[in-house]
Amino acid sequence: MRPVKLSAFAATALLALATAAQAVSGIEVVMNQAKIVKLARPADTIVIGNPAIADASVQDSSTIVLTGRGFGVTNLVVLDQEGNPIVDEQVIVSRGTTSTVRVYRRAAVQTLSCTPFCEGSFKSDAERASEAEMGAASN
Repeated sequence: MRPVKLSAFAATALLALATAAQAVSGIEVVMNQAKIVKLARPADTIVIGNPAIADASVQDSSTIVLTGRGFGVTNLVVLDQEGNPIVDEQVIVSRGTTSTVRVYRRAAVQTLSCTPFCEGSFKSDAERASEAEMGAASN
């Protein structure tokens, strides 16, 4: 009877891992960096759900450049001339964690980019607003 319980547990764990992997699917972009997205066919309309998180610029009819503007998740919808979807994906904008340090001084948070020397990193308006909201919530 014990092997059956173990098999059921293993199957449940694998299902949970597969679900978690699907939840992270999307186009990942690092904040303040660009990513090129090639399309299968020419685009007519491009929509970004929240332009404070990501921005899209058209290079040509089948190439889009996505730029991470603030942390978070939004979506990208690209339609062809007939209104059929070419792309309908989540866009996940995160901070590149390589060589960064966050210094906390009471409610103030400072992000330093240490490549190779630690200096204050650029913050977008969205990042400053997000940090202000977090500071206000903790008071």
